[in-house]
Amino acid sequence: MTYSSAVERFDRAALLLPHSIRERAREMKRESREKCEEFRLRIGCPASAVMPEGEKSLGGDPVTKRELCFVLEAATGASMHTASQKIAEGFITAKGGFRVGLCGTVGTSGGEVSGFSSVSSAAIRISREMVGASEPVIDAVFPAGRLKSTLIISPPGGGKTTLLRDIVRHISSADGGPRVGLCDERSEIAAFYEGEPMMDVGKRTDVLDGCPKAKAVGMLMRSMNPEVIAVDEITAEEDAEAMIRASHCGIKLIATLHAASTGELGARPVYKRLLTCGIFEELIVIERRDGRRAYRREALI
Repeated sequence: MTYSSAVERFDRAALLLPHSIRERAREMKRESREKCEEFRLRIGCPASAVMPEGEKSLGGDPVTKRELCFVLEAATGASMHTASQKIAEGFITAKGGFRVGLCGTVGTSGGEVSGFSSVSSAAIRISREMVGASEPVIDAVFPAGRLKSTLIISPPGGGKTTLLRDIVRHISSADGGPRVGLCDERSEIAAFYEGEPMMDVGKRTDVLDGCPKAKAVGMLMRSMNPEVIAVDEITAEEDAEAMIRASHCGIKLIATLHAASTGELGARPVYKRLLTCGIFEELIVIERRDGRRAYRREALI
Protein backbone atom coordinates (compact mmCIF):
# COMPACT_ATOMS: atom_id res chain seq x y z
CA MET A 1 0.00 0.00 0.00
CA THR A 2 1.34 3.43 -0.93
CA TYR A 3 1.55 6.35 1.48
CA SER A 4 -1.28 8.20 -0.26
CA SER A 5 -3.61 5.18 -0.37
CA ALA A 6 -3.10 4.56 3.37
CA VAL A 7 -4.15 8.14 4.07
CA GLU A 8 -7.08 7.75 1.69
CA ARG A 9 -8.32 4.72 3.66
CA PHE A 10 -8.08 6.81 6.84
CA ASP A 11 -10.16 9.58 5.27
CA ARG A 12 -12.80 7.12 4.03
CA ALA A 13 -13.10 5.55 7.50
CA ALA A 14 -13.40 9.05 8.99
CA LEU A 15 -16.63 9.53 7.01
CA LEU A 16 -18.25 7.22 9.59
CA LEU A 17 -17.48 9.75 12.33
CA PRO A 18 -19.75 12.60 13.41
CA HIS A 19 -18.71 15.90 11.82
CA SER A 20 -16.89 17.48 14.78
CA ILE A 21 -14.87 14.31 15.52
CA ARG A 22 -14.16 13.80 11.81
CA GLU A 23 -12.64 17.27 11.53
CA ARG A 24 -10.37 16.67 14.52
CA ALA A 25 -9.28 13.35 13.02
CA ARG A 26 -8.39 15.02 9.73
CA GLU A 27 -6.23 17.51 11.62
CA MET A 28 -3.85 14.69 12.56
CA LYS A 29 -0.43 14.78 10.91
CA ARG A 30 -0.22 12.81 7.67
CA GLU A 31 2.26 10.35 9.18
CA SER A 32 -0.22 9.62 11.99
CA ARG A 33 -3.13 9.27 9.57
CA GLU A 34 -1.12 6.72 7.61
CA LYS A 35 -0.44 4.59 10.71
CA CYS A 36 -3.79 4.97 12.52
CA GLU A 37 -5.46 1.59 13.12
CA GLU A 38 -8.82 2.46 14.72
CA PHE A 39 -11.10 5.21 15.96
CA ARG A 40 -12.55 4.64 19.44
CA LEU A 41 -15.73 6.38 20.63
CA ARG A 42 -16.93 5.94 24.20
CA ILE A 43 -19.85 7.84 25.69
CA GLY A 44 -18.62 10.38 28.21
CA CYS A 45 -15.01 10.38 26.96
CA PRO A 46 -13.29 12.25 24.11
CA ALA A 47 -12.84 10.17 20.94
CA SER A 48 -9.42 8.63 20.39
CA ALA A 49 -7.25 7.24 17.62
CA VAL A 50 -5.51 3.88 18.08
CA MET A 51 -1.89 4.05 16.94
CA PRO A 52 0.78 1.30 16.94
CA GLU A 53 2.12 2.78 20.18
CA GLY A 54 -1.32 3.05 21.83
CA GLU A 55 -4.47 5.23 22.00
CA LYS A 56 -4.22 8.99 21.56
CA SER A 57 -7.08 11.35 22.43
CA LEU A 58 -8.51 13.44 19.60
CA GLY A 59 -9.57 16.03 22.16
CA GLY A 60 -12.82 17.94 22.06
CA ASP A 61 -16.03 17.28 23.97
CA PRO A 62 -16.99 13.86 25.33
CA VAL A 63 -18.77 11.54 22.90
CA THR A 64 -22.57 11.60 23.21
CA LYS A 65 -25.20 8.95 22.65
CA ARG A 66 -26.41 10.92 19.64
CA GLU A 67 -22.95 10.77 18.08
CA LEU A 68 -22.80 6.99 18.52
CA CYS A 69 -26.20 6.75 16.82
CA PHE A 70 -24.70 8.69 13.89
CA VAL A 71 -21.94 6.09 13.59
CA LEU A 72 -24.48 3.25 13.51
CA GLU A 73 -26.59 4.99 10.87
CA ALA A 74 -23.55 5.78 8.74
CA ALA A 75 -22.23 2.20 9.01
CA THR A 76 -25.57 0.61 8.10
CA GLY A 77 -26.58 3.12 5.44
CA ALA A 78 -29.40 4.33 7.71
CA SER A 79 -30.86 0.80 7.65
CA MET A 80 -30.17 -0.62 11.10
CA HIS A 81 -33.05 -3.10 10.75
CA THR A 82 -31.45 -4.93 7.81
CA ALA A 83 -28.15 -5.07 9.71
CA SER A 84 -29.73 -6.33 12.93
CA GLN A 85 -28.20 -9.82 12.69
CA LYS A 86 -24.66 -8.45 12.38
CA ILE A 87 -25.32 -5.94 15.16
CA ALA A 88 -26.38 -8.83 17.39
CA GLU A 89 -22.97 -10.40 16.74
CA GLY A 90 -21.31 -7.24 18.04
CA PHE A 91 -20.10 -5.64 14.84
CA ILE A 92 -21.10 -4.19 11.47
CA THR A 93 -19.11 -4.12 8.24
CA ALA A 94 -19.57 -0.73 6.61
CA LYS A 95 -19.17 0.03 2.92
CA GLY A 96 -15.50 0.03 2.05
CA GLY A 97 -14.76 -2.90 4.37
CA PHE A 98 -14.51 -0.96 7.63
CA ARG A 99 -15.48 -3.07 10.62
CA VAL A 100 -17.36 -1.29 13.41
CA GLY A 101 -17.24 -3.15 16.74
CA LEU A 102 -19.88 -2.36 19.36
CA CYS A 103 -20.28 -2.55 23.13
CA GLY A 104 -23.15 -1.64 25.44
CA THR A 105 -26.20 -3.29 26.94
CA VAL A 106 -27.37 -6.39 25.08
CA GLY A 107 -30.79 -7.97 24.93
CA THR A 108 -31.22 -11.74 24.96
CA SER A 109 -33.83 -14.18 23.74
CA GLY A 110 -33.73 -17.90 24.49
CA GLY A 111 -30.23 -17.56 25.85
CA GLU A 112 -28.94 -15.92 22.66
CA VAL A 113 -27.98 -12.29 22.08
CA SER A 114 -30.77 -10.63 20.10
CA GLY A 115 -29.24 -7.16 19.79
CA PHE A 116 -28.26 -4.06 21.72
CA SER A 117 -30.74 -2.11 23.80
CA SER A 118 -28.14 0.65 24.05
CA VAL A 119 -24.64 1.20 22.66
CA SER A 120 -21.96 2.76 24.84
CA SER A 121 -18.85 2.47 22.68
CA ALA A 122 -17.71 1.77 19.13
CA ALA A 123 -14.41 0.84 17.50
CA ILE A 124 -14.01 1.70 13.82
CA ARG A 125 -11.19 -0.42 12.42
CA ILE A 126 -9.36 1.14 9.49
CA SER A 127 -8.87 -1.94 7.33
CA ARG A 128 -6.05 -1.57 4.84
CA GLU A 129 -5.55 -3.76 1.82
CA MET A 130 -1.79 -4.07 1.30
CA VAL A 131 -1.44 -5.72 -2.09
CA GLY A 132 2.03 -7.23 -2.21
CA ALA A 133 2.36 -7.66 1.57
CA SER A 134 3.15 -11.35 1.03
CA GLU A 135 6.07 -10.75 -1.36
CA PRO A 136 8.77 -11.40 1.29
CA VAL A 137 7.37 -14.88 2.06
CA ILE A 138 5.39 -16.00 -0.98
CA ASP A 139 8.25 -17.91 -2.66
CA ALA A 140 8.71 -19.92 0.54
CA VAL A 141 5.05 -20.77 1.13
CA PHE A 142 4.07 -21.16 -2.55
CA PRO A 143 7.12 -22.69 -4.27
CA ALA A 144 6.60 -23.70 -7.91
CA GLY A 145 2.85 -23.15 -7.57
CA ARG A 146 2.43 -25.62 -4.70
CA LEU A 147 1.20 -24.15 -1.44
CA LYS A 148 2.74 -25.31 1.82
CA SER A 149 0.24 -25.40 4.66
CA THR A 150 1.15 -22.25 6.55
CA LEU A 151 0.57 -20.94 10.06
CA ILE A 152 0.90 -17.18 10.69
CA ILE A 153 1.39 -15.83 14.21
CA SER A 154 1.86 -12.46 15.89
CA PRO A 155 0.50 -10.57 18.88
CA PRO A 156 -2.86 -8.79 18.31
CA GLY A 157 -2.60 -6.01 15.73
CA GLY A 158 0.57 -7.44 14.19
CA GLY A 159 -0.77 -7.75 10.65
CA LYS A 160 -1.82 -11.41 10.47
CA THR A 161 -5.07 -10.75 8.61
CA THR A 162 -3.34 -8.46 6.11
CA LEU A 163 -0.73 -11.12 5.32
CA LEU A 164 -3.30 -13.93 5.14
CA ARG A 165 -5.44 -11.90 2.73
CA ASP A 166 -2.54 -11.18 0.41
CA ILE A 167 -1.35 -14.79 0.37
CA VAL A 168 -4.89 -15.86 -0.58
CA ARG A 169 -5.05 -13.16 -3.26
CA HIS A 170 -1.70 -14.19 -4.71
CA ILE A 171 -2.25 -17.95 -4.90
CA SER A 172 -5.85 -17.61 -6.10
CA SER A 173 -4.85 -15.20 -8.89
CA ALA A 174 -1.78 -17.11 -10.08
CA ASP A 175 -2.00 -18.92 -13.41
CA GLY A 176 -3.12 -22.45 -12.61
CA GLY A 177 -3.56 -21.45 -8.97
CA PRO A 178 -5.68 -23.51 -6.57
CA ARG A 179 -9.31 -23.04 -5.56
CA VAL A 180 -9.41 -21.37 -2.17
CA GLY A 181 -12.20 -21.62 0.39
CA LEU A 182 -12.06 -18.62 2.71
CA CYS A 183 -13.73 -18.68 6.14
CA ASP A 184 -14.40 -15.03 6.99
CA GLU A 185 -16.32 -15.30 10.26
CA ARG A 186 -15.86 -11.66 11.28
CA SER A 187 -16.05 -10.11 7.79
CA GLU A 188 -12.47 -8.83 8.09
CA ILE A 189 -10.65 -10.64 5.29
CA ALA A 190 -12.86 -10.17 2.22
CA ALA A 191 -14.96 -7.55 4.05
CA PHE A 192 -18.29 -8.37 2.39
CA TYR A 193 -20.75 -5.50 1.99
CA GLU A 194 -24.15 -6.46 0.57
CA GLY A 195 -22.69 -9.65 -0.90
CA GLU A 196 -19.68 -8.00 -2.54
CA PRO A 197 -16.10 -8.33 -1.26
CA MET A 198 -14.54 -4.94 -0.55
CA MET A 199 -11.05 -6.49 -0.57
CA ASP A 200 -9.28 -8.39 -3.34
CA VAL A 201 -9.05 -12.05 -2.34
CA GLY A 202 -8.32 -13.43 -5.80
CA LYS A 203 -10.33 -14.76 -8.71
CA ARG A 204 -10.56 -18.39 -7.57
CA THR A 205 -11.62 -17.75 -3.97
CA ASP A 206 -15.01 -18.74 -2.56
CA VAL A 207 -15.94 -16.91 0.65
CA LEU A 208 -18.20 -17.97 3.51
CA ASP A 209 -18.91 -14.73 5.34
CA GLY A 210 -20.16 -14.46 8.92
CA CYS A 211 -20.16 -18.23 9.51
CA PRO A 212 -18.40 -19.76 12.55
CA LYS A 213 -15.07 -21.18 11.43
CA ALA A 214 -15.63 -24.80 12.45
CA LYS A 215 -18.94 -24.93 10.55
CA ALA A 216 -17.57 -22.97 7.59
CA VAL A 217 -14.72 -25.44 7.02
CA GLY A 218 -17.16 -28.35 6.78
CA MET A 219 -19.57 -26.43 4.57
CA LEU A 220 -16.80 -25.46 2.14
CA MET A 221 -15.56 -29.04 1.95
CA ARG A 222 -19.05 -30.33 1.15
CA SER A 223 -20.09 -27.63 -1.29
CA MET A 224 -17.08 -26.06 -3.05
CA ASN A 225 -14.35 -28.74 -3.25
CA PRO A 226 -11.54 -26.37 -2.21
CA GLU A 227 -7.88 -27.23 -2.65
CA VAL A 228 -6.93 -24.69 0.03
CA ILE A 229 -8.84 -23.50 3.09
CA ALA A 230 -7.89 -20.21 4.77
CA VAL A 231 -9.03 -19.31 8.28
CA ASP A 232 -8.30 -16.25 10.44
CA GLU A 233 -7.70 -16.52 14.20
CA ILE A 234 -8.13 -20.10 15.38
CA THR A 235 -9.17 -19.83 19.02
CA ALA A 236 -11.18 -22.93 19.99
CA GLU A 237 -10.79 -26.70 20.00
CA GLU A 238 -13.56 -27.10 17.41
CA ASP A 239 -11.71 -24.77 15.02
CA ALA A 240 -8.56 -26.87 15.32
CA GLU A 241 -10.52 -30.12 14.85
CA ALA A 242 -12.08 -28.76 11.64
CA MET A 243 -8.64 -27.85 10.26
CA ILE A 244 -7.25 -31.29 11.12
CA ARG A 245 -10.17 -33.00 9.33
CA ALA A 246 -9.62 -30.82 6.27
CA SER A 247 -5.94 -31.71 6.24
CA HIS A 248 -6.77 -35.41 6.37
CA CYS A 249 -8.79 -34.88 3.19
CA GLY A 250 -5.70 -33.56 1.40
CA ILE A 251 -6.61 -29.87 1.65
CA LYS A 252 -3.81 -27.35 2.19
CA LEU A 253 -4.29 -24.83 4.99
CA ILE A 254 -3.54 -21.21 5.81
CA ALA A 255 -4.38 -20.06 9.32
CA THR A 256 -3.53 -17.36 11.85
CA LEU A 257 -3.14 -17.49 15.64
CA HIS A 258 -2.54 -14.93 18.39
CA ALA A 259 0.95 -15.68 19.69
CA ALA A 260 4.38 -14.07 19.68
CA SER A 261 6.55 -17.20 19.46
CA THR A 262 6.54 -20.97 19.11
CA GLY A 263 7.19 -21.15 22.85
CA GLU A 264 3.93 -19.32 23.48
CA LEU A 265 2.15 -21.67 21.08
CA GLY A 266 3.42 -24.70 22.95
CA ALA A 267 2.02 -23.37 26.23
CA ARG A 268 -1.58 -23.44 24.98
CA PRO A 269 -3.27 -26.83 24.54
CA VAL A 270 -5.23 -25.98 21.36
CA TYR A 271 -2.21 -24.43 19.65
CA LYS A 272 0.18 -27.12 20.86
CA ARG A 273 -1.95 -29.77 19.22
CA LEU A 274 -1.83 -27.94 15.88
CA LEU A 275 1.96 -27.87 16.11
CA THR A 276 2.38 -31.52 17.10
CA CYS A 277 -0.14 -33.13 14.74
CA GLY A 278 1.96 -32.19 11.70
CA ILE A 279 -0.66 -30.53 9.52
CA PHE A 280 1.34 -27.30 9.01
CA GLU A 281 4.61 -27.14 7.09
CA GLU A 282 5.63 -23.50 7.46
CA LEU A 283 5.40 -21.00 10.32
CA ILE A 284 5.58 -17.25 9.74
CA VAL A 285 6.19 -15.08 12.80
CA ILE A 286 5.37 -11.39 12.32
CA GLU A 287 7.64 -9.14 14.38
CA ARG A 288 8.30 -5.43 14.84
CA ARG A 289 11.86 -4.34 14.09
CA ASP A 290 12.78 -0.66 14.33
CA GLY A 291 9.08 0.21 14.13
CA ARG A 292 8.59 -1.81 10.94
CA ARG A 293 6.89 -5.13 10.28
CA ALA A 294 9.25 -8.04 9.60
CA TYR A 295 8.71 -11.75 8.91
CA ARG A 296 10.62 -14.67 10.37
CA ARG A 297 10.14 -18.15 8.89
CA GLU A 298 10.42 -21.52 10.59
CA ALA A 299 10.00 -24.94 8.99
CA LEU A 300 7.56 -27.09 10.96
CA ILE A 301 8.05 -30.28 8.95
